[in-house]
Amino acid sequence: MTHSLAVHVPDARLEPEPLAPEQIVSGTPEVTGRVVRESPDGRRARGVRQITPGVVTDTGADEMFVVLGGSATIEGAGGPTLTVGPGDLVVLREGDRTTWTVHETLRRAYATDLGRP
Repeated sequence: MTHSLAVHVPDARLEPEPLAPEQIVSGTPEVTGRVVRESPDGRRARGVRQITPGVVTDTGADEMFVVLGGSATIEGAGGPTLTVGPGDLVVLREGDRTTWTVHETLRRAYATDLGRP
């Protein structure tokens, strides 16, 4: 069993998590992140992720995150448009297709669950 831990998210050191070229709609967004806890089967992860300004597409996991800094508009295909900023808690459904317009570098703490195999 992994020990309990604390991470100071605003200063957490993040590693590059390159986007697939087909995800980039406009701009030159860059994603960085750090997984701080992952289940043994790799289906659940907790961590920190950041994305710089630009527009990208994504197909989401079952995810909850809290925005710590920055702002973005997240448009769900056939769903709501969410405008998010510091202090917002967001829940995305697994399989949702989204378009993220990142206005200011967005840093968030997240928990994902990839569901059952």
